[in-house]
Amino acid sequence: MGSRRRHLAAVAALLLCCGLLRGASAAPAASSFGDNFEITGAEDHVKTSADGQTWYLYLDNKTGVGFQTKERYLFGWFSMKLKLVGNDSAGVVTAYYMCSDVDAAPQRDELDFEFLGNRTGQPYIIQTNVYHNGVGGREMRHSLWFDPTADFHTYAILWNTKHIVFFVDKVPIRVYPNDASKPGGGSGFFPAGKPMYIFSSIWNADDWATRGGLEKTDWAKAPFVSSYRDFAADACAWPAESGSGAPACAAATGDSWWDQPPAWALDEAQRMDNAWVARNVLIYDYCDDRKRFPAPPEECALRNAAGSSS
Repeated sequence: MGSRRRHLAAVAALLLCCGLLRGASAAPAASSFGDNFEITGAEDHVKTSADGQTWYLYLDNKTGVGFQTKERYLFGWFSMKLKLVGNDSAGVVTAYYMCSDVDAAPQRDELDFEFLGNRTGQPYIIQTNVYHNGVGGREMRHSLWFDPTADFHTYAILWNTKHIVFFVDKVPIRVYPNDASKPGGGSGFFPAGKPMYIFSSIWNADDWATRGGLEKTDWAKAPFVSSYRDFAADACAWPAESGSGAPACAAATGDSWWDQPPAWALDEAQRMDNAWVARNVLIYDYCDDRKRFPAPPEECALRNAAGSSS
């Protein structure tokens, strides 16, 4: 595993050097976390560091809490560093996601990272999901190859008209493809028309999160705390005024690095990393679940075609 870590470090250095992940740079030091986000829920369940750069969300047996960006975005690179709940976190879910609506509207688009807590000593599971027009069911689950509670790690989403890529410490754990050549701009299950806010929250989900709900939250271990810092968005910001129309960057102009050919597909090193993830830490892939999907959804064939041609 040591050689694997050295390889990933080398890949990250190469990507940063080449500029593909320029959006991963941290926000200016003068900008506090609160400049980008507002609290949703119980404000007394949020604490901040003295410099305003780190936020701590608390969950107890009364309530959880969350936050959301003040701006919406359509396409771009979005990253944040998270440190997850330590020790016994069974039943606890920390969510970091993008959503087109603030109230889980029935026609929402959504891109999810969900971190599913576990008993002490058992690995965290990371679940990703995609919603389009209110329909989800595109879950993939992976175990992590490090302890996400010991330190901060970077979780990021690259979203353009070609694909959506979920990254963990710059390793692409999941690629969700689009066929932008089709009439209307893509396949039938690809979110491409609704700007999204970025959210995070911590909440109790012991009815399903750990071993399908068999492991319940141990409230004697509360409060449960998740930590956040270094949010970065290199993206197309959507105007706050509802009647101002779409910004120019919402079109596929190629003016931004995330809308240029190097960001349209994984490079060779990224494909190697993604293949390693699939071989070693993949737990569940909806594309392989014939009970739920007797015929694989359209995007599964797109993913397979992209993999076989790479």
